[in-house]
Amino acid sequence: MTVPSLASSLSDTVTAAAARLGLPDLAPQVRRSEHADFQADGVLAAARLLRRSPRDVAAEVVAALPADGPVAAAGVAGPGFVNLDLTDRALLAQLAGRLAAPRLGVGTPEAGVVTVIDYSQPNIAKEMHVGHLRSTIIGDALVRILEHLGGTVVRRNHIGDWGTQFGMLIQYQVEHPAPQTTDDAATMRRLATLYRQARSEFDADPAFADRARRRVVALQAGDPATVAAWRDIVAESTRYFTDVYDRLGVRLTGADAVGESAYNTALPDVAAELERRAVAVTSDGALCVFFDDVRGPDGDPTPLIVRKRDGGFGYAATDLAALRQRVAELHADRLLYVVDARQALHFRMVFDTARRAGWLPSAVPAVHVAFGTVLGPDGRPFKTRAGDTVRLVDLLTEAVDRAREVVAAKNPGLTGAALHERARQVGIGAVKYADLATGRTRDYTYDPQRMLALTGNTGVYLQYAHARVRSILARAGGADATVDPTAALEPAERALILDLDAFADTLTEVVAGYEPHRLCAYLYRLAQTFTAFYERCPVLRAEQPWRGNRLALCRLTGDTLRIGLGLLGIDAPDQL
Repeated sequence: MTVPSLASSLSDTVTAAAARLGLPDLAPQVRRSEHADFQADGVLAAARLLRRSPRDVAAEVVAALPADGPVAAAGVAGPGFVNLDLTDRALLAQLAGRLAAPRLGVGTPEAGVVTVIDYSQPNIAKEMHVGHLRSTIIGDALVRILEHLGGTVVRRNHIGDWGTQFGMLIQYQVEHPAPQTTDDAATMRRLATLYRQARSEFDADPAFADRARRRVVALQAGDPATVAAWRDIVAESTRYFTDVYDRLGVRLTGADAVGESAYNTALPDVAAELERRAVAVTSDGALCVFFDDVRGPDGDPTPLIVRKRDGGFGYAATDLAALRQRVAELHADRLLYVVDARQALHFRMVFDTARRAGWLPSAVPAVHVAFGTVLGPDGRPFKTRAGDTVRLVDLLTEAVDRAREVVAAKNPGLTGAALHERARQVGIGAVKYADLATGRTRDYTYDPQRMLALTGNTGVYLQYAHARVRSILARAGGADATVDPTAALEPAERALILDLDAFADTLTEVVAGYEPHRLCAYLYRLAQTFTAFYERCPVLRAEQPWRGNRLALCRLTGDTLRIGLGLLGIDAPDQL
C-alpha cells in the first residue's frame, strides 16, 4: 500500500482549491518551509496568465481551501506563495499510516521500467584499486534504490578481458612458468606482477613483442592452448573480483560480469552497419564518426574511432556493440554508465553515434553518471607513499582495522568474532558513506579519521543513531507503538513527523538526478531531528497517549534509518 507524502497530498489539495476558482492549470510545487510546515508555489505563473496580482490570487486560493481538511492555517507569503500548516491530527494520521503500511508506504514508481546499469569495470589480470571505489559504490546504491522503487535492474560489470595485453601476458607465462596458488589474492598479485614484467619485456625486447603479437593472433583465432590460458586468467581474476565485492558488500556477482570479449563477433557488423548508414566514414584508413561540435585544440574535428587503420577494434566499438545489445536484446528502458568524469566526451560521442545509427531510440535515455576523484591528504589523486595506486583491498582492510579500535572503545565487552563483525559493518559503512555523502561529480579527500567519527555527517553517526533508537525500543519492553490521533503534538514531534514523511520523495529525487548524496543528506537530517526530539520529549517516562505516539515515532525513525542505510549498502546493527 502506497501512502502519498504530505507534500504530494497538499499539492492535490491546493490544485483542487485553484480549480474551484477556475484558475488555469495551476501545478503547485509544495516544499518544506522555514516559515510554515509547507509552502506552495505556482500562483505566480497563474497570475501572470490572468494579468492579476499574485498576492490577490494566492489569497483566493487560501480562502478556497476546505475548512475541514488537513490544513490548520494558511496564509499568503512574499510575492504570492501560500504557506500551509497542518493539523496535529493530520500529522498523526500520516505517522500511523506509514508505520502500518508495508515498506513504510513507499510506492513503486519504477515498476515496469528496465534499467541496465554499467558499473565497477575492473580489468582482468589487474588488482582493483581506489579508482574502482566510486563506480562500484555509487552503482550499487543506484541498483538498490531503483529496485526498492519497483524497477527491474540488469547489472553489467563491463570488464576489460581482451586485447594485445593478453597475448603479451600469456606469452610471458609460457616463457616464465610460475607455481600456482589457491589463494585468490596471492594469484592476483602474481598476475599483476607478471603483467608488469611482461609489459617491461614487451617494450624492451622486439623479439618478445613479435611473439606476443603472434599470441594475440592465436587467441583471436581460437587456438585451444592460448584460449585455455586466457580462460584461466579470466577465472582467477573473476574469483578475486568476487572476493572484493563480498568484502565491500555490493551485489555484483560473477554472473554480472560481461567482458569486452563477449562482443567480439558483433564488432564487424557494428562497423558495417555504421558505414552502410553513412554514420561512419573512412578517414586516413580508420573508420570514424565525426561530430560538428567536437574539435581538438587545433580546431580539427575529433572523431570517434570505431575501427583502427590496422583493422583492429577499440573500446568505442565494444561500447557501441554493448549498447546495441542492451537495447535490442535486454529491452532496456534506461541505460546508466557509472564511469568517472574524464570519460564524458567519449560517452557523449558513443550515445550520439548510437542515436544516429537508430540503435538508441529517443525514448530510451542513456546517461553518463559521472563522478569525481578520490583525493589523498595532499589534494592529489590518492596514492601510496611510494606513489603507487592504492589497492582497494588494502584500503578496506585499513578501514576495518581502524573501526575495530572505535568499536572496542565504545563497547569494551565486545570481543572475538562479534567484534570483528561489528568492525566490518562500521568500517565498510564508513568508507561507503564518506563516498556517497559527497555529490558524485565532486572530488573528495579520503580521511579515515574523519569518516569514522561518532559525530558529524558520517556513516558511524547514522549507525549509532539507529542503534540508539533500537535501544529505546528494547527498554520499552515490547510496549505497543500505537498512535492516538487526538493527542497534541510538541514542536519537536511535528518536526520529526515531517522529516520522516519526506523519505519517499527523497528517493524519487535521488533517481531523478542519480544522486545518492541526497539520501545521505536526508538520513543525516533525520538523525539530527530525532536527537532534538529525544532531548525535548521524554519517551519511556511519558504518560499515555504521548508515550505510545513517541514510541511510534521511534519505531518509524529506526525503520527509516535501517532501510535508508540499506539502500546505500550500509549495515545498520542494533548495537554499536
